Amino acid sequence: MQSAAQLALLRGINVGGKNKLPMRDLAGMFEDAGCANVRTFIQSGNVIFTATASVSKGLAGVVASKIAAQFGHKVPVILRTVQQLREVVSNNPFPGAEEILHVMFLADRPSPAKIAALDPNRSAPDSFIVRAQEIYLHLPNGVADSKLTNAWFDSKLGTVSTGRNWRTVTKLLEMMK
Repeated sequence: MQSAAQLALLRGINVGGKNKLPMRDLAGMFEDAGCANVRTFIQSGNVIFTATASVSKGLAGVVASKIAAQFGHKVPVILRTVQQLREVVSNNPFPGAEEILHVMFLADRPSPAKIAALDPNRSAPDSFIVRAQEIYLHLPNGVADSKLTNAWFDSKLGTVSTGRNWRTVTKLLEMMK
């Protein structure tokens, strides 16, 4: 079977001293699940690896269960292929604003009705665009004071998200090549 480069994005790992999870242990969980070429990037739960389609199919649940069992953290794990991440980068709706751009990766694709019900003025001058399973966040005043949070999008869209700044997104794509 053909192995392909993939990315796992974990939410809430090693942020503000909470949900501590050593990257070496995290990488080992992916290796134990059948992944190869496992690498982590920074301490916030970014794992690059190769895996066959059969390994990838249940991987998010397997890793989330291992983290819960070993560390007691309930951590969402969101997967993307290298092609999906290329599309995220090429579909940037805010070219030239990369310094204030963030991307939220969604576990599930939200319905058009739920997307249409989002309040575009919730946190002006912040803005967002939902494309496929990602939300592009244009945050001129930074992420800390924005009301466009994971919790808000998760509750409105009925899914789970994790965010990365644009610099991290493009670095992850570079590392996957």
